[in-house]
Amino acid sequence: MRTVGLPRIGRRPARETERAVRKASEIRRSERPRALHARRGALVVVAAALTAAGCAVAPVAGHHHHHHLGAAAYWGRSRLLGALPFTRGRLAVPAVGQSADPHVAGLISGLRVGALFVRDAGGDHFCTASVVASPGKDLLITAAHCINGGKGGGYRSDIVFIPDYRDGQEPFGVWSPAKLLVAPQWADSSNPNYDVGFVVLKSHNGQSIQQVLGANQLGTDAGYQYLVHVTGYPDSSNAPITCVNWTSRFSQTQLRFECAGYTGGTSGSPWVIRFSPRSHTGTIVGVIGGYEEGGDTPSVSYSARIGTAIQKLYQQAEAASSQV
Repeated sequence: MRTVGLPRIGRRPARETERAVRKASEIRRSERPRALHARRGALVVVAAALTAAGCAVAPVAGHHHHHHLGAAAYWGRSRLLGALPFTRGRLAVPAVGQSADPHVAGLISGLRVGALFVRDAGGDHFCTASVVASPGKDLLITAAHCINGGKGGGYRSDIVFIPDYRDGQEPFGVWSPAKLLVAPQWADSSNPNYDVGFVVLKSHNGQSIQQVLGANQLGTDAGYQYLVHVTGYPDSSNAPITCVNWTSRFSQTQLRFECAGYTGGTSGSPWVIRFSPRSHTGTIVGVIGGYEEGGDTPSVSYSARIGTAIQKLYQQAEAASSQV
């Protein structure tokens, strides 16, 4: 029997396929989460310890306050298991010429990545987000389209972050956002070059998310070719997967990454370079998103480059965290 795991967000849900996606969601809600069948790319690594994936948030000019007082209560186990990924053609089927092969991320990898659950007019969905280092120790990075619908869309609601989420379990608790931030270029016109967002989290049990999980740094390099670890939550799994491969230049403002298995739900997955086996952290140079909201097929993914505009957004997020 075909089953699915987390509900995903992003990965470019094409407007013309929204009706089909809604039908698929109704079917998926009636099924149970299944074991991951992710496809292997050019260089797939079964990581026992890899860095976490991220999910982006987009703020309309400046930052946006989200209090979500009842968000944690809203996400009971049945809703978590029934959530669907934001997707646009990212089907959980093997690509031609590639075999289906699970490569499940290990526990330590999951400590810095989690599922980002959101609600919008289309129902319950999920993306991937990861912890990025900041002075306030309370910041996530993800894809802007995961938390904001872009032009004419506005912010999603009832957003929660569940680190190391697996099969309805919440090993490190449910974290609520204090503020969401996306670039005005995304919020106003859905510009794919700004499909990166940040989430300032509230403390949980008196601790910040970075104190509990650790964090990756945000990269400021301007290159195109990196050896990256990419970890995210595909709709075909109830646990995160990881792949390692080189990125390439897709355009002046976009990076490209080849590895199968990155279906809907992996939007926001962090692209981590200089991964340290000792600290299990590295530097984030992108997140799945950007062109076609991350890509049209599970085997090719994209990311907007972390340029000056995204660095400024990160600085705004740092400032916002000091006001929480």
